[in-house]
Amino acid sequence: MDTDKLDLKSPDLVNKNFEKLADLFPNCVTESAEGKAIDFDLLKQELSHAVVQGNKERYRLEWPGKREAIVTANLPTTKTLRPVREDSVNFDNTENLYIEGDNLEVLKLLQESYLGKIKMIYIDPPYNTGKDFVYQDNFSKDAQEELIESGQKDEYNQRLVANPETAGRYHSDWLSMMYPRLKLARNLLDKDGAIFISIDDNEVDSLEKICKDIFGEINFVSKLVWKKRVSPANDSQWFSSDHEYLVVFAKDKETWYPNRLERSEKQNSYYKNPDNDPNGPWNSAAYTCNKNKDERPNLYYPLINPTTGEEVWPRETAVWAYSKETHAQHVKEGRLYWGADGKSKSPRKKQYLTEAKKVVQRSVLDYTEVGSTQSATLDFLQLFDHNYFTYTKPVDLIKRIITLTTDAEKGDVVLDFFSGSGSTAHAVISKNAEDSGNRKCIQVQLPELLEEKTQAYKDGYRNICEIAKERIRRAAKKIKEETKADIDYGFRVYRLDESNMQDVYYKPQDYDQGNLDLFADNVKSDRSADDLLAQVMLDWGLPLSLKIEQVDVSGKKVFKVAENSLYACFDSGIDEDFAKAITKDEPLRIVFKDSGFKNDTAKTNVKQLLKQLSPETEMKVI
Repeated sequence: MDTDKLDLKSPDLVNKNFEKLADLFPNCVTESAEGKAIDFDLLKQELSHAVVQGNKERYRLEWPGKREAIVTANLPTTKTLRPVREDSVNFDNTENLYIEGDNLEVLKLLQESYLGKIKMIYIDPPYNTGKDFVYQDNFSKDAQEELIESGQKDEYNQRLVANPETAGRYHSDWLSMMYPRLKLARNLLDKDGAIFISIDDNEVDSLEKICKDIFGEINFVSKLVWKKRVSPANDSQWFSSDHEYLVVFAKDKETWYPNRLERSEKQNSYYKNPDNDPNGPWNSAAYTCNKNKDERPNLYYPLINPTTGEEVWPRETAVWAYSKETHAQHVKEGRLYWGADGKSKSPRKKQYLTEAKKVVQRSVLDYTEVGSTQSATLDFLQLFDHNYFTYTKPVDLIKRIITLTTDAEKGDVVLDFFSGSGSTAHAVISKNAEDSGNRKCIQVQLPELLEEKTQAYKDGYRNICEIAKERIRRAAKKIKEETKADIDYGFRVYRLDESNMQDVYYKPQDYDQGNLDLFADNVKSDRSADDLLAQVMLDWGLPLSLKIEQVDVSGKKVFKVAENSLYACFDSGIDEDFAKAITKDEPLRIVFKDSGFKNDTAKTNVKQLLKQLSPETEMKVI
């Protein structure tokens, strides 16, 4: 602001009064649909010694826009995902997905195909620092108005808007952005699944509250702390921010439990064998517990020190941790340690390394074990000459989460719908290479345009997705060369777009008979058979990761999905001879274009032939 320039307007007394009240009663400042506001009911209470009767109190999280956020999650979409073979790696056989587009729309499209099938979700959403962006989900405006308002007029129809801290709905806009996405994500989680969300101090409390609203307070698991810095940030205004959080919720906490971790060399080093015990290295544990003799009289009894022959009792405020029978077994097995000279007043129980269990993850994740902000940069620079991202997460951090939540052999699916630079896909490939796993990953990212002044733009990239896809290709190549692991290194790229179907398909009431002749084929003219197959798979609730084969049947191109799970043919001239040929494989499902039949008679006859020759086959047309 130019301090030498005259304002040339009268003072805004309302704002001045607001600022005075906010200074005196900061707890009364809230957010409304119009922006920052004063909670007058709460202000009345601050100015009264008696309880002021106002709105009925209840324990819940509210913010301006919450109802709209719920509606947003429930609104259906007619959009679809179009395959981009040229950007993919091993498209027909890979089971990994990379999806470009607004994650809200994509999550809606995945609802049937992946309902209850995702084992782990990891996201690193915008942190609401005032410098980041949030999605503007306003479906009440027409497309052009929305583009103008958001300042985005590119072909991707991006809905990203700045969310400065001075905004009147600073917290509310962020909550409204996150709520519908988390609500849809919960539907996708397996009952034995969990979500991990990276967040910093700015919104960690709000995030935890909306997750409890969506997942249920009973399914809150933990708020892990990631110690992310190797060295302090000495230029910080207050304190060096050395940590972030991972908020963890289970779909069903009674069902989901994290895997234990392999023991480290440091943990094993605590086991020694000073007395040459034939059972090998051991550690020792206390032989008493924190109950007293009144609470556990059966555990209050004397032991005999084998070296001194003395009778030994526990302290009056404690008892032995084991019954007489179990103690006798310990003596027989030589499990008691009476000190180096054998004269201790209380034994300890030997715990052998061979019996040691895997370890439980601690609530603090240290950068020495799971990487730091610095190592995240190095992860990227191992693949590129420049670092195009500022706040990526280290691959080792995400690999730790994968270790805690997935099974190498079960083909668990990992979803990241704020996938950014592609760190999660990198981590999944790396982890699979380590343990010969067959985990699958789904990455979703809005193709945010890059500014021309950035190094990435100068290097030829035009949006974030282009960088991420290249990162996954390079990471996969590097890991394959280094490990020679026999795993899935590919990924299928899909791009969010408008439906493949003409508008008349969804809104026939908007067209009269004169228009209908223009839509003899209800599929848009620029859509390919690959496009149609993707939409059919989504509509039929089939995972997009299923193996796809292309075969020739009676001179026509047929897609075979997961062997005989789905056959799709979008060629013209479908007739009885083709139907007879295809029924030999007895597919579970088959789909044609409505305009693809030779004539109306052929359509009827094909349907009847399928019923006769392959009665289990379900036929549909688009």
